[in-house]
Amino acid sequence: MAKVKIDIEKCKGCFLCVSFCPKRLIKPDSKLNRRGVRPAKMEIDSQCLGCAMCAVICPDCCIEIYK
Repeated sequence: MAKVKIDIEKCKGCFLCVSFCPKRLIKPDSKLNRRGVRPAKMEIDSQCLGCAMCAVICPDCCIEIYK
């Protein structure tokens, strides 16, 4: 089981991670960050494969994967 950490303050809300997650576990958050955008958030950590596609595609390096 992998642990996904998303830095919500660095996230600019491009949601590339949402479209690249093979299990569709990353969703837009309902709250705004300090920039005034909706950041990405992990829905269900326990189902994450740990493939790190979200971290690879993130243009701002906001996502870290821990196994």
